[in-house]
Amino acid sequence: MAITTNAICNSFKKQLLGAEHDFDSGGDTFKLAMYTSVATLGASTTNYASTNEVTSPSGYAAGGKALVNSGVKVSSGVAITDFADLSFTGVTLTARGALIYNTTTDGGSATTEAVCVLDFGGDKTATSGTFTIQFPAFTTSAAILRIA
Repeated sequence: MAITTNAICNSFKKQLLGAEHDFDSGGDTFKLAMYTSVATLGASTTNYASTNEVTSPSGYAAGGKALVNSGVKVSSGVAITDFADLSFTGVTLTARGALIYNTTTDGGSATTEAVCVLDFGGDKTATSGTFTIQFPAFTTSAAILRIA
């Protein structure tokens, strides 16, 4: 299998109802890790793993990079959260998709709980340059995570 579609992870849905994730500003810490086309990621993904994660001689480290959360808001009955665009500079890599996951320490140990899978729709490459993940607008019709 491979990364075939954007998906909110099933484990995240359950954990959300159990109050395990805090997207408010100053809440939990979320990261984005990127993967190659041979990675198996989808709705059944439960945690971050380094298997088939991209590599780069510089600018990208295993585990990816922390995201800057836009906070949480509700408008017209839709709850949303989003993140600022994320750039990896000075990288040479090819990525097919990414995993957003929660890295907040819970009970003394760091978590790696999967939130959602991003499918880039094909391999995307940077050669000694900048690789940027552009998140959609922080609106009820576009935000990366929406609950209606």
